[in-house]
Amino acid sequence: MTDKTWKDKLQNKMPEDLAHEADIFEGQVELRKQGKIDEKVFAETRLRRGVYGQRYDNGQRHDGIQTRELNFPSGDLTKGPDTSWDAPGMQRIKVPYGGLTIEQMEVLADLADEYSDGILHVTTRQDFQLHYIHIEDTPDLMRRLASVGMTTREACGNSVRNVTACPLAGVCRDQAFDVTPYSHAMANFLLGHDDVQDFGRKFKIAFSGCEHHACGLVNMHDLGLLARVKEVDGEQKRGFAIFVGGGLGTVPHQAQVLNEFVPEDEIMPMSQAISRVFARLGEKKNRNRARIKFLVAQLGIDEFRRLVEEELKTLPHDDRWTAYIDHIDEYDETPARPSVPLNGKPLPDGYQEWYETNVYQQIQPGYNVVTINLPLGDLTSTQMYKLADIAREYVGDNVRTTVEQNMVLRWIADADLPTVYQELKAIALGDPGAGTIVDITSCPGTDTCKLGIASSRGLAGELRRQLSAKNATLPEAIKELKIKISGCFNSCGQHHVADIGFFGNSRRAGNYKVPHFQVVLGGQWKENAGSYGLAIGAVPAKNIPDVLDTITNRYVADRERTETFQGWVMRLGRKEIKSLLDPFMGIPDYEENPLFFRDWGDSRTYTIDDIGVGECAGEVVSLFSIEIIKAESQHFDSLVALDEGKFAAAEQGAYRSMLLAARALIRTQYPDVTMEPNDIVREFRTRFYDTQLFFDRYARGKFAEYFFNRHENPPTNPDKNAAHRLIEEAQLFIEATHAAEQRINGVITS
Repeated sequence: MTDKTWKDKLQNKMPEDLAHEADIFEGQVELRKQGKIDEKVFAETRLRRGVYGQRYDNGQRHDGIQTRELNFPSGDLTKGPDTSWDAPGMQRIKVPYGGLTIEQMEVLADLADEYSDGILHVTTRQDFQLHYIHIEDTPDLMRRLASVGMTTREACGNSVRNVTACPLAGVCRDQAFDVTPYSHAMANFLLGHDDVQDFGRKFKIAFSGCEHHACGLVNMHDLGLLARVKEVDGEQKRGFAIFVGGGLGTVPHQAQVLNEFVPEDEIMPMSQAISRVFARLGEKKNRNRARIKFLVAQLGIDEFRRLVEEELKTLPHDDRWTAYIDHIDEYDETPARPSVPLNGKPLPDGYQEWYETNVYQQIQPGYNVVTINLPLGDLTSTQMYKLADIAREYVGDNVRTTVEQNMVLRWIADADLPTVYQELKAIALGDPGAGTIVDITSCPGTDTCKLGIASSRGLAGELRRQLSAKNATLPEAIKELKIKISGCFNSCGQHHVADIGFFGNSRRAGNYKVPHFQVVLGGQWKENAGSYGLAIGAVPAKNIPDVLDTITNRYVADRERTETFQGWVMRLGRKEIKSLLDPFMGIPDYEENPLFFRDWGDSRTYTIDDIGVGECAGEVVSLFSIEIIKAESQHFDSLVALDEGKFAAAEQGAYRSMLLAARALIRTQYPDVTMEPNDIVREFRTRFYDTQLFFDRYARGKFAEYFFNRHENPPTNPDKNAAHRLIEEAQLFIEATHAAEQRINGVITS
């Protein structure tokens, strides 16, 4: 008799729909093996089940936190994207509103141990990710998750991603009401819904219980729901302010208010109507403009609102719209232990520092939320097993993940706090500094992401190490600042809403490419991601720690009483801040300092050194270098104009910087091009866009389209948002021009 399969073992423990999903996917994997499914079709299929391809780095993690040899039967894993469809990849697992049970924690640890590299990664959408997963294992992995009520369905792909919510929902001292049951109901309602299957791109939803904290970050979401209570006919009614069209990505958009108050029993049909309008009218051919933020910007919020209202009138009734409302009052977390005061109990070493940053007093007297500060969002399977034991003893199933890549234990009694701290410390999860400058958010970057340009995790690990070493002496003014790092321009690390953000790019130095990070200052994490920062300048990766010290030291020295970091940035002005960065922008000769040409956490040179560039190519490179500086200077002037409230000048300056960048590239082939905009656009299109020389593997012609669109559709009276947006687009176009010149003129990456 053969051993039972996981399908057999779990047959009666899986929800029927999720079991069926796993069966279907298993069949599709087999058909792909046989070459009976086209790769493009299969790619969309696996993405809708949370299965990503990933980048390999010789099977090593280079983040300063974990270094573990990987031994997979598939053989050698070389650096760079692996294009084979069945190479080990990444599995994303949905965790609606971040809520976890003990049983789910233990299954996640099992999966990390058995199928992955023993590491669980918490994402900025409260999901979990497991890396180095073989695709043949994913159907069984999905079955094991389904047996404890978890799914990977639509964790990726062009559909509704994980629905997030504030990890303090239900215990927050400032909330309008607990948004947990609403976020849970929304996730279930839209999962696999027919009206969310025809999107051009992904769609992200968030719930927030209060207006002024970071909470659910509703301002940066495709659909955001902010809890509000309103008096209607003399009675207090629950509802939500509805925000649409927000998003970070390459060019961030602030969400706009669709409706100031939608009653709780109308949010499901409202979400369905919004989805239908997006599916029908959203861009499908050009993925670069396929998010709902572009549709809202194109139509205007008034017209979008009208379309949603018309759609609502045609929706067929669905009992699920309100079925969950009758059970909302039944939703109530239960503490695992009674509330007992601390009463002078002796405190262990390090407890007070940890308590000040990692403990939040709940609205329920005598109980607390403890934040577990996960370095880079990672914990091992062993730590997860032990954490499940701690949860079983002290909090039960009241565990959640956070959008800052941490985990929280809710309902810890006052008297249990010292013991919980000691038990967390024993498994290396007792670090203080949660929510402070030490608690850095980072995307995977070049470790595993195919789009990574620079090592965001390597830099985050180094900054965390340096900041932790001097944590006790850090000035109070900077302790609460947020640092967020992305490995490329896509803002997966949420650099736009950080006080101090960085995103990866590269620059050319002779025959080498040097990892750089753009410095982004002035974003706002609070007020539900209230405003976005702007890039100031690109700095070599190795100089970023010194840049951080320089900026924070100047802020501490200069700030006026109670002045926020955002206020200081605006008051100082970008000219002065840029002058702080200038000393760190230079690149030494390779022979003088070869370590400078390595990324953080990586012992290898970022580029190979023997390109064999002749004199002619050298002259061309020199010409480009001179020309591109003009574009970057013009771009910086547009930033200054934006600061000064000169929106038309800022917008025009950003457009001119794009013209100058395009001309710099054209002159590598055609030195006599004029400065006339039409000539520049024509030559650029003919020589670099139509030939696809400007295209890279992932963004393709995306950033050139920003340039063409502005040239063909100049605004008549640009406001602040329009100027801000074009400045962002111009920055990306300039970066793409750098990258194109490097490819065309023979700089070879390792």
